[in-house]
Amino acid sequence: MRHTLALSILLSAFWLVNSGHYTPLLLFFMLASVAAIVSLSRYMDVVDGEAQPLNITFTLPIYLFWLAKEVVLANIVVATRVWQGKESISPRTIEVTASQKTDLGKVIYANSITLTPGTVSIDLEGDTIIVHALDEQSAAGLLTGEMDRRVRRVAG
Repeated sequence: MRHTLALSILLSAFWLVNSGHYTPLLLFFMLASVAAIVSLSRYMDVVDGEAQPLNITFTLPIYLFWLAKEVVLANIVVATRVWQGKESISPRTIEVTASQKTDLGKVIYANSITLTPGTVSIDLEGDTIIVHALDEQSAAGLLTGEMDRRVRRVAG
């Protein structure tokens, strides 16, 4: 029941954010659409702890806003490095430790590293992620552990 409620809240919020209209007719369509999707999802038996993990349902959007900011900042750094030429790029491979307890948390961390320009996750083995960094600044940013802490708050 909790998973159904969380899915309903997320779908409603998604509808409201994308619609931007709050007339009675559109709110009725939202309720009807959400009810249909949730009913279909329950019928298909896909509303459970694996498909709808409650621990990340409401913390993930906050993390995604932070990650979007980091992606923009990293894009600026990478563009600057490209304009500065070969001398500004010093590729390196580093190992970072993932402190997440769940596989989902480790995968979110590794994918977040790859989404951030200037870094690519090469391998994830146990608690160690091998990362290719474009320059020392990109590597140092990962070694601070800020992204690791934020992912741990989202997905344990």
